[in-house]
Amino acid sequence: MLFLFLQMFSFLKWFKTPPLAMQKFLIVGLGNIGQQYEATRHNIGFAVVDALAKKYEVDFESVKSALKTQFRHKGKTFVLIKPTTLMNRSGKAVRYWALKERIPLQNILVITDDLHLPFGSIRIRTKGSPGGHNGLKDVEDQLNTPHYSRLRFGIGQEGGSGNQVDFVLGEWNAEEANQLPERLKQCAAAVLSFGLQGPAKTMNAYNGT
Repeated sequence: MLFLFLQMFSFLKWFKTPPLAMQKFLIVGLGNIGQQYEATRHNIGFAVVDALAKKYEVDFESVKSALKTQFRHKGKTFVLIKPTTLMNRSGKAVRYWALKERIPLQNILVITDDLHLPFGSIRIRTKGSPGGHNGLKDVEDQLNTPHYSRLRFGIGQEGGSGNQVDFVLGEWNAEEANQLPERLKQCAAAVLSFGLQGPAKTMNAYNGT
């Protein structure tokens, strides 16, 4: 009971975040740590935050449960993290850094892969089910709500239903790898729009692109 009370108290404090914190956003790229995973489809979340870090010339540092950096853009602060936990424990890093940085729930954006979308397509939602994604499931469990924003990047389902694990943990084929830099630019632009324009306008502008 004490644990539940403390958890509820933490979230009550979260929703009373001062106005200054509304200018700060937590951008979470989901993926697996390790060189063997760098070019895999399941690590597209890492790739998007890496593209943003490169664009703004900032470097990641190893901190509690994540690799973390941040940059300022048009008066907003974007905190980027790549959880260093296992994929199915990603929510631990999301919760910790949201509370540590005092970032309100509505300013969290989680970037992940989606088997059921065509390659390179973007779908942004402010709530939803994990859809079988273990990383998203843990984020929902740790935040205790499905009401957080997520940007899903389509990786296609060419592998069919029989070998999904091999497919998501496989590397991009030559055609995908050739198109990926442009798609990463589009995702980076969507992330900035999320902070500057808000989720509704961002969904209208980028969903399906």
